[in-house]
Amino acid sequence: MRRHLAATTLCAAGLLLGAPVAHAEPAYIDHTEWVQWGDLKSLRVYPTAVGRAQAAVPGTQPQQDQAWAEVLAFAPEADIAGMQSQFNCHWQFAEFVEPGKTSWNLEPWRPVVTDAELVAAGCNPGGSEEPF
Repeated sequence: MRRHLAATTLCAAGLLLGAPVAHAEPAYIDHTEWVQWGDLKSLRVYPTAVGRAQAAVPGTQPQQDQAWAEVLAFAPEADIAGMQSQFNCHWQFAEFVEPGKTSWNLEPWRPVVTDAELVAAGCNPGGSEEPF
């Protein structure tokens, strides 16, 4: 009787072992931060360890798309021409070129260019990377 009562109490509280547990998808982006560089704005994107690990694996387009959606959830104003292309470039190459870089920096003032030009510019078309 005591076991039945204990199981009923635990079950009512949702604590019974073996009960289904909801699992959230892994977060790829920890947070974002807008910063000023002189008169220019830059969006710092801070990937999680999971995001970095996925970015280092070729062919992770669905994860890349989810990560961009997370960026937009943090910074909806980043949804402008060129920003997603810069993000995609960082996702595909940053962990190979500079593993563990603190943030991936996206700038709305950079020109919109072809993917080939973006890669040739190190994901930073129209000028050097900001000094921060």
